[in-house]
Amino acid sequence: MKTWHEIRRFPFAVQLLLVNQLGVNTGFYLLIPYLATHLGEDLGLSAAAVGVVLGVRNLSQQGLFIVGGSASDRLGARGVIIAGCALRTVGFALFALGDSLPLLLAASVLSGFAGALFNPAVRTYLAQEADARKAEAFALFSMFATTGALIGPLLGSALLLVDFRTSALTAAGIFAVLTIAQALVLPARQVTPSKGTVFADWREVLGNRAFLAFALAMVGMFNLENQLYLLLPDGARRATGWDGAAGIVFLVGTVSNLALQLRLTRALTSRGSRARWIAVGLAVMGVAFLPPALAADAAGWLGAVPVLLGALLLYLGVMVAQPFVMELVPDFGRPELTGTYFGIFYVVSGIAAAVGNTVVGWAMDTGARDDAGWLPWACCALFGLASAAGVAWLRRLGSLPTPQQSAVPATV
Repeated sequence: MKTWHEIRRFPFAVQLLLVNQLGVNTGFYLLIPYLATHLGEDLGLSAAAVGVVLGVRNLSQQGLFIVGGSASDRLGARGVIIAGCALRTVGFALFALGDSLPLLLAASVLSGFAGALFNPAVRTYLAQEADARKAEAFALFSMFATTGALIGPLLGSALLLVDFRTSALTAAGIFAVLTIAQALVLPARQVTPSKGTVFADWREVLGNRAFLAFALAMVGMFNLENQLYLLLPDGARRATGWDGAAGIVFLVGTVSNLALQLRLTRALTSRGSRARWIAVGLAVMGVAFLPPALAADAAGWLGAVPVLLGALLLYLGVMVAQPFVMELVPDFGRPELTGTYFGIFYVVSGIAAAVGNTVVGWAMDTGARDDAGWLPWACCALFGLASAAGVAWLRRLGSLPTPQQSAVPATV
């Protein structure tokens, strides 16, 4: 009940964006986890063609975040959010209706570019509307996003009993409803665009060495978050021999997030600087991979316990760090460039996730071949602890903005 009370204390626009994120993640995870199977088994595409379709979607999103961020600054976040949801409606509908490679590639480009538009735009709008309560707003945002990430696969599994097209059209329908709802009721904000060109904005952000150092230090967070969909589910399946064990990993995360996220953020906000808690959260994320590493050879449900403990610790680390990360990003620069900062931050995160997953994938293959099951877990632990050390170092240098500071680009 306290959570719902906190939600009602925020402006209506924030409440709508929270519901929007629940719908976005529900629609996304309803479809995307099952796309590769549909392309390969239902449509008979080669593994190379499946890789191209999935890669194009990822590249269209991660590589174009900066476009969505700049558009939010120049045109207003509201319109960019609506355009992104509309594009994803079309993209997901094409996945349902198309079976030729050109149509599937078009669907990938549209659905990926849609995410590049509304992801930085939603965070920009949320940061602007929440004002001094950014951390709490992003904590609630995380709760709704995590819930959608659990509902989506469950709903997708049920709809796949009919067929993939039904699942894809349902996902498209969710985004269509979100598009209409935001067009009708999401309030418009006054836009004060930055003077000069878009390229000048990019140069300003890329010239902010403190921001770039922070973005690089956060590589560990995004890489380790991705292990919720790669290493941890794989570890749970290997230990139990049951494919459904991966779902328990997500269930652990959703329950802990709903129970603790807002309480943690509110408690930590008044107990030390946000940079300190970001470093602590990253350290917890790194430590989360030690129990599975120490019990890498254990089998059965006893072997799954360290994996689930690791998942719980990982979620706790994310809950500690992420709201303060999202609160901190806009404070590196001028308010007029909030979207651009988020956009570039997510471009860096996308590259980090891709490189990190490659390293973890190599470690998984090497560990399986050389009877070193601990290797990928140890790699992830090092990622998290190195990122924690990086943020702690930046904090010690005084390179990170504080809530009281004016937004002036800092240097390392």
